[in-house]
Amino acid sequence: MNYVTMIGFLAAGLVIATLSMRTMIPLRVIGLASNVAFVTYGALFGSIPTVILHGILFPLNVYRLHEMLKLIKQVEAASKGDMSLDWLKPFMSERAITVGETLFRKGEKANHLFFLVSGQMHLNEINLDLAPGAVVGELGMLAPERTRTQTRVCTENGSVLAISYEKIEELYYQNPKFGFYFLRLSTARLFDNIKRLESALHERDEEVLSLRKALAS
Repeated sequence: MNYVTMIGFLAAGLVIATLSMRTMIPLRVIGLASNVAFVTYGALFGSIPTVILHGILFPLNVYRLHEMLKLIKQVEAASKGDMSLDWLKPFMSERAITVGETLFRKGEKANHLFFLVSGQMHLNEINLDLAPGAVVGELGMLAPERTRTQTRVCTENGSVLAISYEKIEELYYQNPKFGFYFLRLSTARLFDNIKRLESALHERDEEVLSLRKALAS
Protein backbone atom coordinates (compact mmCIF):
# COMPACT_ATOMS: atom_id res chain seq x y z
CA MET A 1 0.00 0.00 0.00
CA ASN A 2 1.55 3.31 -1.09
CA TYR A 3 1.22 6.63 0.74
CA VAL A 4 -1.39 7.98 -1.71
CA THR A 5 -3.73 5.10 -0.87
CA MET A 6 -3.08 5.65 2.82
CA ILE A 7 -4.09 9.32 2.48
CA GLY A 8 -7.27 8.16 0.70
CA PHE A 9 -8.12 5.80 3.56
CA LEU A 10 -7.39 8.58 6.07
CA ALA A 11 -9.75 10.92 4.23
CA ALA A 12 -12.46 8.24 4.15
CA GLY A 13 -11.96 7.57 7.86
CA LEU A 14 -12.36 11.25 8.68
CA VAL A 15 -15.65 11.34 6.76
CA ILE A 16 -16.88 8.34 8.76
CA ALA A 17 -15.77 10.16 11.94
CA THR A 18 -17.94 13.18 11.06
CA LEU A 19 -20.99 10.90 11.01
CA SER A 20 -20.37 9.98 14.65
CA MET A 21 -20.20 13.60 15.82
CA ARG A 22 -23.18 14.73 17.90
CA THR A 23 -22.33 18.44 18.00
CA MET A 24 -21.58 20.88 15.23
CA ILE A 25 -18.17 22.31 16.18
CA PRO A 26 -16.31 18.95 16.36
CA LEU A 27 -18.10 17.93 13.16
CA ARG A 28 -16.85 21.04 11.34
CA VAL A 29 -13.29 20.57 12.63
CA ILE A 30 -13.16 16.94 11.48
CA GLY A 31 -14.85 17.99 8.24
CA LEU A 32 -12.06 20.48 7.60
CA ALA A 33 -9.45 17.79 8.20
CA SER A 34 -11.23 15.47 5.76
CA ASN A 35 -11.38 18.26 3.15
CA VAL A 36 -7.61 18.75 3.41
CA ALA A 37 -7.01 14.99 3.19
CA PHE A 38 -9.28 14.61 0.14
CA VAL A 39 -7.73 17.59 -1.66
CA THR A 40 -4.28 16.10 -1.05
CA TYR A 41 -5.43 12.64 -2.15
CA GLY A 42 -7.18 14.04 -5.24
CA ALA A 43 -4.13 16.07 -6.25
CA LEU A 44 -1.75 13.10 -5.85
CA PHE A 45 -4.12 10.60 -7.45
CA GLY A 46 -5.03 12.94 -10.28
CA SER A 47 -8.75 13.17 -9.42
CA ILE A 48 -9.71 16.74 -10.37
CA PRO A 49 -13.42 16.37 -9.34
CA THR A 50 -12.32 15.35 -5.83
CA VAL A 51 -10.01 18.37 -5.57
CA ILE A 52 -12.74 20.73 -6.81
CA LEU A 53 -15.44 19.27 -4.53
CA HIS A 54 -13.42 19.44 -1.34
CA GLY A 55 -11.81 22.70 -2.38
CA ILE A 56 -15.35 24.16 -2.34
CA LEU A 57 -16.39 22.38 0.88
CA PHE A 58 -13.33 23.61 2.81
CA PRO A 59 -14.21 27.36 2.87
CA LEU A 60 -17.86 26.44 3.52
CA ASN A 61 -16.86 24.44 6.60
CA VAL A 62 -14.58 27.30 7.71
CA TYR A 63 -17.48 29.77 7.40
CA ARG A 64 -19.94 27.57 9.32
CA LEU A 65 -17.40 26.92 12.06
CA HIS A 66 -16.72 30.65 12.35
CA GLU A 67 -20.49 31.32 12.55
CA MET A 68 -20.99 28.85 15.41
CA LEU A 69 -17.95 30.05 17.37
CA LYS A 70 -19.11 33.64 16.95
CA LEU A 71 -22.60 32.74 18.16
CA ILE A 72 -21.25 30.99 21.25
CA LYS A 73 -19.03 33.98 22.02
CA GLN A 74 -21.94 36.40 21.68
CA VAL A 75 -24.23 34.32 23.89
CA GLU A 76 -21.52 33.98 26.52
CA ALA A 77 -20.89 37.73 26.50
CA ALA A 78 -24.61 38.48 26.74
CA SER A 79 -25.07 36.09 29.68
CA LYS A 80 -22.38 38.03 31.56
CA GLY A 81 -23.52 41.47 30.44
CA ASP A 82 -26.78 43.25 29.63
CA MET A 83 -28.81 40.06 28.91
CA SER A 84 -29.39 41.18 25.33
CA LEU A 85 -30.68 38.67 22.78
CA ASP A 86 -29.44 40.65 19.75
CA TRP A 87 -27.29 37.70 18.68
CA LEU A 88 -30.46 35.80 17.73
CA LYS A 89 -31.45 38.36 15.09
CA PRO A 90 -29.71 36.61 12.15
CA PHE A 91 -31.88 33.54 12.82
CA MET A 92 -35.18 35.46 13.08
CA SER A 93 -37.85 36.52 10.58
CA GLU A 94 -39.62 39.88 10.62
CA ARG A 95 -43.36 40.58 10.59
CA ALA A 96 -45.58 43.63 11.12
CA ILE A 97 -47.75 44.27 14.19
CA THR A 98 -50.77 46.58 14.37
CA VAL A 99 -52.50 48.55 17.12
CA GLY A 100 -54.89 46.37 19.11
CA GLU A 101 -53.36 43.10 17.92
CA THR A 102 -52.86 40.51 20.66
CA LEU A 103 -49.52 38.87 20.04
CA PHE A 104 -50.43 36.07 22.46
CA ARG A 105 -52.56 35.47 25.55
CA LYS A 106 -51.68 34.09 28.96
CA GLY A 107 -52.18 30.32 29.04
CA GLU A 108 -51.86 29.84 25.26
CA LYS A 109 -49.40 27.33 23.85
CA ALA A 110 -46.01 28.98 23.37
CA ASN A 111 -43.87 28.27 20.30
CA HIS A 112 -42.07 31.50 19.36
CA LEU A 113 -39.79 34.12 20.90
CA PHE A 114 -40.19 37.75 19.74
CA PHE A 115 -37.90 40.78 19.53
CA LEU A 116 -39.69 44.15 19.33
CA VAL A 117 -38.09 46.15 16.51
CA SER A 118 -40.49 49.12 16.45
CA GLY A 119 -43.80 50.11 17.99
CA GLN A 120 -44.94 49.33 21.52
CA MET A 121 -46.51 46.42 23.40
CA HIS A 122 -48.26 46.18 26.75
CA LEU A 123 -48.20 43.39 29.35
CA ASN A 124 -51.71 43.23 30.75
CA GLU A 125 -51.05 41.21 33.90
CA ILE A 126 -48.35 43.49 35.32
CA ASN A 127 -49.41 46.70 33.51
CA LEU A 128 -46.04 47.23 31.83
CA ASP A 129 -45.28 48.89 28.48
CA LEU A 130 -42.50 47.43 26.32
CA ALA A 131 -40.40 49.64 24.04
CA PRO A 132 -38.31 48.66 20.98
CA GLY A 133 -35.48 46.33 21.94
CA ALA A 134 -37.63 44.31 24.32
CA VAL A 135 -37.65 40.50 24.05
CA VAL A 136 -40.81 38.56 24.86
CA GLY A 137 -41.71 34.90 24.86
CA GLU A 138 -38.46 33.34 26.06
CA LEU A 139 -39.97 32.30 29.39
CA GLY A 140 -42.69 30.28 27.65
CA MET A 141 -39.95 27.97 26.40
CA LEU A 142 -38.95 27.24 29.99
CA ALA A 143 -42.49 26.92 31.36
CA PRO A 144 -43.43 23.32 32.38
CA GLU A 145 -46.23 23.06 29.79
CA ARG A 146 -44.79 25.66 27.40
CA THR A 147 -47.66 28.08 27.89
CA ARG A 148 -47.61 31.87 27.83
CA THR A 149 -47.06 33.55 31.20
CA GLN A 150 -48.38 36.97 30.09
CA THR A 151 -50.77 38.57 27.59
CA ARG A 152 -49.06 40.88 25.09
CA VAL A 153 -51.13 43.51 23.28
CA CYS A 154 -49.73 45.83 20.60
CA THR A 155 -50.42 49.48 21.46
CA GLU A 156 -48.59 50.97 18.45
CA ASN A 157 -47.99 49.90 14.87
CA GLY A 158 -44.55 48.42 14.35
CA SER A 159 -42.72 45.18 13.69
CA VAL A 160 -41.23 42.23 15.52
CA LEU A 161 -38.60 39.59 14.77
CA ALA A 162 -39.66 36.03 15.55
CA ILE A 163 -37.81 32.76 16.04
CA SER A 164 -39.38 29.38 16.75
CA TYR A 165 -38.44 27.32 19.78
CA GLU A 166 -37.57 24.53 17.33
CA LYS A 167 -34.86 26.74 15.79
CA ILE A 168 -33.46 27.56 19.23
CA GLU A 169 -33.42 23.84 20.04
CA GLU A 170 -31.63 23.19 16.74
CA LEU A 171 -28.92 25.66 17.74
CA TYR A 172 -28.68 23.92 21.11
CA TYR A 173 -28.30 20.46 19.58
CA GLN A 174 -25.58 21.79 17.28
CA ASN A 175 -23.63 22.91 20.35
CA PRO A 176 -24.75 22.21 23.95
CA LYS A 177 -22.58 25.12 25.15
CA PHE A 178 -25.05 27.43 23.41
CA GLY A 179 -27.86 25.80 25.40
CA PHE A 180 -26.03 26.37 28.69
CA TYR A 181 -25.54 30.07 28.05
CA PHE A 182 -29.07 30.50 26.69
CA LEU A 183 -30.48 28.89 29.85
CA ARG A 184 -28.27 31.10 32.00
CA LEU A 185 -29.38 34.16 30.07
CA SER A 186 -33.09 33.26 30.26
CA THR A 187 -32.82 32.54 33.98
CA ALA A 188 -31.18 35.93 34.55
CA ARG A 189 -34.03 37.59 32.66
CA LEU A 190 -36.54 35.64 34.76
CA PHE A 191 -34.99 36.90 38.00
CA ASP A 192 -34.91 40.40 36.54
CA ASN A 193 -38.65 40.17 35.83
CA ILE A 194 -39.30 38.91 39.37
CA LYS A 195 -37.28 41.78 40.82
CA ARG A 196 -39.23 44.28 38.69
CA LEU A 197 -42.53 42.75 39.82
CA GLU A 198 -41.48 42.84 43.49
CA SER A 199 -40.52 46.49 43.09
CA ALA A 200 -43.92 47.28 41.54
CA LEU A 201 -45.72 45.45 44.38
CA HIS A 202 -43.65 47.33 46.96
CA GLU A 203 -44.56 50.67 45.37
CA ARG A 204 -48.23 49.67 45.40
CA ASP A 205 -48.04 48.68 49.07
CA GLU A 206 -46.41 52.03 49.87
CA GLU A 207 -49.23 53.83 48.06
CA VAL A 208 -51.86 51.82 49.93
CA LEU A 209 -50.15 52.53 53.25
CA SER A 210 -49.96 56.24 52.48
CA LEU A 211 -53.63 56.27 51.52
CA ARG A 212 -54.59 54.54 54.77
CA LYS A 213 -52.60 57.05 56.81
CA ALA A 214 -54.26 59.91 54.93
CA LEU A 215 -57.73 58.45 55.59
CA ALA A 216 -56.88 57.83 59.25
CA SER A 217 -55.83 61.43 59.73
